[in-house]
Amino acid sequence: TAVSNVFLRRSRGCPLKGIDICYKNIELLLKFTSEMGRIIPSRITSVCAKKQRELAKAIKRARAIALLPFVAK
Repeated sequence: TAVSNVFLRRSRGCPLKGIDICYKNIELLLKFTSEMGRIIPSRITSVCAKKQRELAKAIKRARAIALLPFVAK
């Protein structure tokens, strides 16, 4: 029974529940990008699918108007 419980994780809620995601909120967007500037996947950050789509769209908008870099140096 100990082996079967190794892969079970407690389901946590979405960390962005109730938070408005906007491309202007750079501090929030930087938490969900890696050191190299890539968007961290939802399986690692445990963000729900709807919020992950909003997050990706906001990061891409912030990159387009030069609030965020496309790649880190």
